[in-house]
Amino acid sequence: MKMTLVGLGALSLVAVSGVAVAQPAPPPPPAPGPSSAVALDLAQTAIAACAANGYKVTAVVLNSAGAERLLLSSDGAPEMTGPVGIRKAFTVITFKAPSGAVGDRAKSDQALADRIKADPRLITWAGGEPLMAKGELIGALGVSGAPGGDKDDACATAAIAKVRDRLG
Repeated sequence: MKMTLVGLGALSLVAVSGVAVAQPAPPPPPAPGPSSAVALDLAQTAIAACAANGYKVTAVVLNSAGAERLLLSSDGAPEMTGPVGIRKAFTVITFKAPSGAVGDRAKSDQALADRIKADPRLITWAGGEPLMAKGELIGALGVSGAPGGDKDDACATAAIAKVRDRLG
């Protein structure tokens, strides 16, 4: 019997009744991140905290690999707040630090500033905060839309404080 296997990339071989059959490799396990319920609570709490001050914002939750778990916008939040919130949260994932703190470091670290400038997925405005569980980064919350990153950050930290014991 002659067999030719082409393009195995992510395939593994499994013997079935003496015949080799290509089977897809199992997917990798998902990256750590907050549960859907916690992600929703984070976003709703951040939006409510900002709404109490009259701000229409978007809240974004990413898992530890930088993949979106949730994006939620308040009614009337500008469209640009979604992409900015994602960039804030992605900055947290990349540097394992609040987005505003990364911006502060970049003021005195030219190599860091150059790296940030070269990557359109990053932004160092305040409003991105790490989600920690048992000392490990499991995700990030990015809030965007208030008139100033400090106000976005206040909404993010209020949301994290509410769910901290449910992060893991």
